[in-house]
Amino acid sequence: MIEGKMIVYQVPLAQTPGTYHGHALWYAALAAPKSYLTLHLMPVYASQPLLERLKKGFKAAGKRLDIGKACIRYRRADDLDLASIGDVVASIPIEKWIALAATSRKR
Repeated sequence: MIEGKMIVYQVPLAQTPGTYHGHALWYAALAAPKSYLTLHLMPVYASQPLLERLKKGFKAAGKRLDIGKACIRYRRADDLDLASIGDVVASIPIEKWIALAATSRKR
């Protein structure tokens, strides 16, 4: 789906009707805001262990991880450790992400 200027992979509202402000629950998004690109991995924001897994993977691959809360900034695909990103994405199926997001909202 396209949201604003981003390509967004999101959970349909039919599966998560009680989200914040009634918006669909984002899973991942891609954007090109300025002179760089961004990959938003929302489960990383909600889970410290996932963030640590991502950091360790980038470090082991010798790549620099330029990340905000869940936004990875990069210039070229070669800047990313795609194996670590794939590992994080594969470890959180949609059902698990819905549960994790619901838990993080209760904090």
